[in-house]
Amino acid sequence: MTIQWFPGHMAKTRRLIEEHVKLTDAVCEVVDARIPRASRNPELPALIGGKPRLIILNRADQADPAQTAAWAVAFRAEGLASVATDCRSGAGVAQVVPAVKVLLKERLDTLAARGQAGRPLRLLIAGIPNAGKSSLINRLAGRRAAPVEDRPGVTRGRQWYALPGGVDLLDTPGVLWPKFEDPEIGLLLAFTGAVKDDVLDIEELAALLMERLAALSPKALTDRYNIDPTAADGFSLLTDAARRRGFLVGGGEANTERMARTLLDEFRAGKLGRITLETV
Repeated sequence: MTIQWFPGHMAKTRRLIEEHVKLTDAVCEVVDARIPRASRNPELPALIGGKPRLIILNRADQADPAQTAAWAVAFRAEGLASVATDCRSGAGVAQVVPAVKVLLKERLDTLAARGQAGRPLRLLIAGIPNAGKSSLINRLAGRRAAPVEDRPGVTRGRQWYALPGGVDLLDTPGVLWPKFEDPEIGLLLAFTGAVKDDVLDIEELAALLMERLAALSPKALTDRYNIDPTAADGFSLLTDAARRRGFLVGGGEANTERMARTLLDEFRAGKLGRITLETV
């Protein structure tokens, strides 16, 4: 299954990031903890130049905690600071600003020496669509500051937010890149909702996700849909799950399209448990 999605507004977002990163002290790169490598935009380093960067492993509540810890170690080995956050409970969110201040220690010392210790820190937040950036901003701000929806493309322009503790945060729309050279990357992004469902074959995507889940977390499929994940291919598993859920059309045929959408929605909402699709 070949997946590509790069609508026109994303090209505009790339230009926006390149233009406004000059106004900021550091960049917070929000990635999806379920797919930590695939959800990192390979164009971002070029867009932000040499700005210090903090990797935020968001949606950690939906990912395998052992895998999230392993990814944090892997990023540190690459010289990248990282924190894991869960915007539902707020876990880890309080670590973000202190982690940025550690990253910017020399910069802050310089400002203090110039008598500018009280100047607000200016941070740019960037990431792919549906990585949970808006939910993170709301948690950081302690209020409903940014629009939040579980679909890509909600944030469309630059927005500044004043956070407690003297931090100004510049939000930017979620942005992908023009071509996924590795088909696996496109699949992982589609599984987690970073690619708009309207451009995808939903049943094929869900069948492939079934196969992936059967390999990684078969118990999740058994517990959620009462199916035997070792019995068949992805489409057969999708058909079986549709029957178990009572999703039928005329003549008693399984409604696999409805089941496909249900599977994707429930996986993306974390209802199948804490599953990481991409290991270190």
